Amino acid sequence: MTAERVNPPDLSPPTGFSHAVVATGSRVVFLAGQTALDTDGKVTGETLPEQFERALGNLLTSLAAAGGTPADLARVTVYATDVADYRDRAAELGRVWRRLAGRDYPAMAVVEVVRLWDERALVELDGFAVLP
Repeated sequence: MTAERVNPPDLSPPTGFSHAVVATGSRVVFLAGQTALDTDGKVTGETLPEQFERALGNLLTSLAAAGGTPADLARVTVYATDVADYRDRAAELGRVWRRLAGRDYPAMAVVEVVRLWDERALVELDGFAVLP
């Protein structure tokens, strides 16, 4: 895939995301929402950063199984049960992202939700990738 990250100077500088991604490739992979579930289907982690790391890892595991890499991500949506907590921990979450996925940020959105499928889940990530 080729991915052109577009960040117009007329918009505020992006931090931890790209304003737009123009992706060219031959396969689109749609990634289901991932929470901090372990292999037994139990939510792990008590804090947002712990759950974010597991959820992102699960998303990237699905992507790798489909033949993709983090650089192939074109769009990710983060669903958080507490956006204020997400904002307060943004620097820590950014470090987790960079360690697991690198610095090629997809187009992203963070949406606050009342709750997720599993009541213990604090965060869920879904998205899509474009593969060569």
